[in-house]
Amino acid sequence: MRWRNSSWRHRVLAALLAAVAATTVAPVAQATAAPRPVPLVPAADREIRFTADGSTAYGTVHIPAHRAGHRLAAALLLPGSGLTDRDGDEPPAFTPHTLALFADTLGDDGVMSLRFDKYGTGRTGWGRYRNSDHIDLAAFTGQAVAAYDALRAQPEADPSAMLIVGHSEGGLQALLVDRAVPAKPAGLALIAPQDTRLLDAIDYQLAGQLDQAVAVGQLSVEQAALNKAGVRRAIADFRAHRPVDTSGLLPSIASFLGALFGPHNAVFVRSDDADYPPDIARSIAHRTRALVTCGTADTNVPCRTTPPLLAALASTRTTGPGLRVLPGIDHLLHPAGTPANDRSLAPAARRALYDFVRPWRQLTAS
Repeated sequence: MRWRNSSWRHRVLAALLAAVAATTVAPVAQATAAPRPVPLVPAADREIRFTADGSTAYGTVHIPAHRAGHRLAAALLLPGSGLTDRDGDEPPAFTPHTLALFADTLGDDGVMSLRFDKYGTGRTGWGRYRNSDHIDLAAFTGQAVAAYDALRAQPEADPSAMLIVGHSEGGLQALLVDRAVPAKPAGLALIAPQDTRLLDAIDYQLAGQLDQAVAVGQLSVEQAALNKAGVRRAIADFRAHRPVDTSGLLPSIASFLGALFGPHNAVFVRSDDADYPPDIARSIAHRTRALVTCGTADTNVPCRTTPPLLAALASTRTTGPGLRVLPGIDHLLHPAGTPANDRSLAPAARRALYDFVRPWRQLTAS
């Protein structure tokens, strides 16, 4: 009897131990079934090529570190005037690296970007145009539209979070690309943008230089006035398709206008001067997030010329940071007096870009 009772007790104890073992195994099995963290893809630059109007263009896609499979806001970066390459440089003498710095700044907030060698620069060269004699603003816009489409097609890009960031003349191009593409960008950052007709900007830039020469005693007030009038006359003649007379102007101004209106640049200048940026801005989609910057030390695009562009953007009910005045900052986004080839962005300029991409920074932080 004792043996049977002992055997029964052993059987009960064994059953209890089995039940306890079952309850302790279940959490272990549940823990091993938990999903593993998504791996982080390291930051990288990728060289790409795309075709615009029968010409191959080359550029760099900067992809910030991100979780595998996560789609990123994507910004097309557009340079200023002249033979400015994908980094925002005109080598070898002029290398501020403006667009490369934009790419780095945006990348810090998880925004990927594409910058490219526009016609006449870098690996792209002139393409089918061979030189600048017959190329107009529309050709550059078409190239930028092709770049926008190429960026939108990248596997990491979120097609619903496309952005355009344009510096100087690139600000005008940002508006033109926005008007041309069917899949509208979610945001436009116009950094020290061309905000008026090209030759009106040339007029006030030269006037400012003449005033500065008077201030330091290099010219008399009368000499400055004569040259200002001569510049206005030359511009009016060019716009009216009359011969341009630069006689009587300072040699430096006469040489500049001669090149500007000469055979290598006339087609482009005439096409650019035909566009008034505020008119184009009125066509952007309602609720587009917009940033406009002006530096108080910018003599190329002074803050006093910005109001018509801002009014046009307001008429379309844009959102976002709007105007950001950058105290003491010049056209290259440097503190006044900084050498042109300094490869940095003023903190105020970086903050403006950070504020612009804030919604997408929150979106891509996971």
